[in-house]
Amino acid sequence: MQVLLNTDPHTDGRQSMAEYLQAVVTKALGHYGERIIRVEAHLSDANSPAKANTDEIHCTLDARLVGLDPVVVAERAGTAHQAIHGAVGKLERALISALGKHDPRRKARLSSSEKEADET
Repeated sequence: MQVLLNTDPHTDGRQSMAEYLQAVVTKALGHYGERIIRVEAHLSDANSPAKANTDEIHCTLDARLVGLDPVVVAERAGTAHQAIHGAVGKLERALISALGKHDPRRKARLSSSEKEADET
């Protein structure tokens, strides 16, 4: 799984932030293995650096899945690390939902439930 970081000019996009993102994403989503091709992160500062405000850092994560539509989530927080953690949590839940809908075992359970309902 490839992990990419894109930032605006007002957000920390140094190598250390990219390594941090890689570590957090790999820890949370590594068990999906080859099902995720790429996770792209977009960090931006909603306000200029002169304006201090809570929830000013936006993190959007875009997960590209094999054979499925991309899954996109967004999170706003006071720091880049908080925004990344929140977005990764949301992405993990969204992937469970998206991949679960295409799970052949789920379809088998649904079809057997329908057959049981028809028999009664």
